[in-house]
Amino acid sequence: MGAKTGFRGSFTALVTPFKNGCVDEAAFRGLVEWQIGEGTNGLVPVGTTGESPTLSHDEHKQVVEWCIDQARRRVPVIAGAGSNSTREAVDLAQHAERAGADAVLVVTPYYNKPTQEGLYQHFKAINDQIGIPIIIYNIPGRSVIDMSVDTMKRLYELENIAGVKDATANMVRVSQQRAELGPEFTQLSGEDATALGFMAHGGHGCISVTSNVAPRLCAEFQGACLRGDYAAALALQDKLMPLHQNLFIETNPSPAKYALSVLGKCADTVRLPMVTLSDKSKTAVREAMVHAGLIN
Repeated sequence: MGAKTGFRGSFTALVTPFKNGCVDEAAFRGLVEWQIGEGTNGLVPVGTTGESPTLSHDEHKQVVEWCIDQARRRVPVIAGAGSNSTREAVDLAQHAERAGADAVLVVTPYYNKPTQEGLYQHFKAINDQIGIPIIIYNIPGRSVIDMSVDTMKRLYELENIAGVKDATANMVRVSQQRAELGPEFTQLSGEDATALGFMAHGGHGCISVTSNVAPRLCAEFQGACLRGDYAAALALQDKLMPLHQNLFIETNPSPAKYALSVLGKCADTVRLPMVTLSDKSKTAVREAMVHAGLIN
């Protein structure tokens, strides 16, 4: 059995605000403060939504430090520490641990397409170099490879492997993983639109893009699911569904950053190869924000 965590509810996959080509520390800290005030249960800096592929290693580490410092232990911080280079992932994970992160989120290596044995050895190497929980991030849509339930089960026997952020959008997986690894294995949805089903299948929470923009509603939604009040959860899902869809109308995080700019939280600036939203997409995002009651 791997590590256990008490991670439950709505975790925000934080965007990384930019200003004049640099990371915007003031906007980022403000975002963390607002998230906690709105009831978000945990924070995930420098994941995909945090544009980690285009941050330098120094910037990546700085954002993790700012997040931990600003959160002041009020909510857990799961620091993004993935890479398709095992050595690099180990370095980022060790830094996150030193900085005081509660756990690390490690994506399955993208682009170089390791085998299941390669996946096992990658995560084992990170496991052996740190002493905080590791959340496996399984997102075949972005990394091409899909970690099998068997590989996950093997990894869960290691000391620090604690759970999965599952972005397969496959409800069956949640039940399969629960059956094979047990209810203590932390299962966090990585896909906002299907989080309702995910939770009903035995999930523990969601690492959410939408909660960047609608933190209170997402936290309420997760709270309803965890209480088993699926009628209340469904009503919130209906409110949030256009946002879940339109925040992916163009590649994440451009729509989320645009929505945050509408709320006055940060600029909509992204780094190439990401680009800011087209006018048509901006209209769609605004309409979804109106539907959710975030703006008039």
